[in-house]
Amino acid sequence: MSFEVGPLAASPPVIPNYGGPPGGAHGCIARNGTFCWDWVKGHWGDVLQPRLLEHLELTVIAVGIGFAIAFAAALFAHRQRWFETPFSTFSAFLYTIPSLALFQLLVPFTGLTKLTIEIGLVGYTLLILFRNILEGLRSVPGDVLEAAHGMGLTGRQILLRIELPLAFPAISAGLRIAVVTTISLATVAAYITPLGLGQPIFYGLATDFTTEFVATAALAIALAIVADGLLVLAQRMFTPWARARRRTA
Repeated sequence: MSFEVGPLAASPPVIPNYGGPPGGAHGCIARNGTFCWDWVKGHWGDVLQPRLLEHLELTVIAVGIGFAIAFAAALFAHRQRWFETPFSTFSAFLYTIPSLALFQLLVPFTGLTKLTIEIGLVGYTLLILFRNILEGLRSVPGDVLEAAHGMGLTGRQILLRIELPLAFPAISAGLRIAVVTTISLATVAAYITPLGLGQPIFYGLATDFTTEFVATAALAIALAIVADGLLVLAQRMFTPWARARRRTA
């Protein structure tokens, strides 16, 4: 009994070609070049942009909560001077703890969660914001406050119309430092939970893929520069008298 073997039976199996990395087998990605633009374009939507938005969210939440706590504490310390020392000591203690150590200390209580990251990041903003807000409030000239009292302004009116506007440059300076610091520390937080720009940085270092951590680190630096620039513009917008004083000086 014999079987006829047709031409299809004798042909080799067909292996589908799924394609290699963008740029080919000898391109930048395949060679693990220092920076491969093809990889950035190919992974902007699934890696870089989502992590950038996560990083921005982590920063905004931490600075927002930290500012609210520091602002309330600074207002209280401005009226009750005894409160300055204990709050400064507490916030300074948090600031001196290394970031990874602080995150690890929080893990047994809050787990490997976003909450752990936010608590740590908020803690690092308190000292900077508290001191700048308090110094800004105390830098208001005494004769200005006396004149305001003489005009019959209430304590709340003096705070809103005189003290806060004159303290705004110092407050803005504290915000700038806090924002840039938080953007930097949020990359380290990815060691605990894979959120933000720190996740692809750690992954790129672990896999020795240069483009991934170089591109992500560049995004983190760019985010810090843009955020600082926007805060400078906001300070100039809300303190027009400062620009006028510089022009007449």
